[in-house]
Amino acid sequence: MKAKTKSATSFLIFFVAFSLWHYYTSQKVNAAQTQEVTIKFAAKVGNKPFSCGSNYKLGKPATTVTPLDFRFYIADITLIDNNNKAIPIALNQDGKWQYKNVALIDFENKTGACANGTVETRNIVVGKIPQGQYKAIKFTLGLPENLNHEDSTLAPSPLNLTSLWWNWQFGYKFARIDFAHSTKSQPTEIHQHKHGEKEAGNAFFIHLGSTGCQAETSSQKPTTKCTNPNTAIINLANFEPSKNTIVIDIAKLVANTNLTKNQVDTAPGCMSEPNDKDCTGIMTVFGIPFGGQTSVKQTFFSVK
Repeated sequence: MKAKTKSATSFLIFFVAFSLWHYYTSQKVNAAQTQEVTIKFAAKVGNKPFSCGSNYKLGKPATTVTPLDFRFYIADITLIDNNNKAIPIALNQDGKWQYKNVALIDFENKTGACANGTVETRNIVVGKIPQGQYKAIKFTLGLPENLNHEDSTLAPSPLNLTSLWWNWQFGYKFARIDFAHSTKSQPTEIHQHKHGEKEAGNAFFIHLGSTGCQAETSSQKPTTKCTNPNTAIINLANFEPSKNTIVIDIAKLVANTNLTKNQVDTAPGCMSEPNDKDCTGIMTVFGIPFGGQTSVKQTFFSVK
């Protein structure tokens, strides 16, 4: 009986030791098969770097504007390998800039006129991916539906920024790119937008987000998917993470937009509403069909 007990104990010890050895070995193998990857972003205004404290001539006709904000969310970031296989990047869960499959890119630094923002900036996305050679990148400008209609006061960072949130019904502002100018827009009265924002006429606000979201009140989540998700799938060829940078040019974004005029009975700028013609050129640059268009090619992001 003692011999059997001793034998069983020895087997158990061996089994546990083998299991631990196998676990740690597999962990090392998995670690060796993955690599950390950093995706770099750069903000430009034509041929100039973006800065909160600078003035730029933008739009059509050219108008002197001062940046107020420049932030956006991206999701589902994927690299394309040399076999044309799409490989998702497992984002580092840093508790601040990245959450699940979402990352925040933030170029404003709360200086100059960017008083509504944050001091810290973020121009990279960091994650892990299987070792290999990659030639292109794909991601979504915006948030996935399952994360878009959360309470920003309770959500984890970076989804906890109330300045990037409308309300439960419409969800988040996927992008916030705001300008101020010295010319009063027409009409000049302060306008209360249905998203809850109240803004004056000497500014042009670009707030990209979902519209056509059906709910009984703005404090409730939609019961169905929004009619206009207003997300854009971005495909960029000739991109190698170690060599290339993704460039975002806000001069291109408003190249065909008059920043000093505003459609009557709409908020200053573009709030993604389908009846707001001030959004036409902007949505086209984002790569989002708008105003009856069926498909458009984005020009907001490029590779350098």
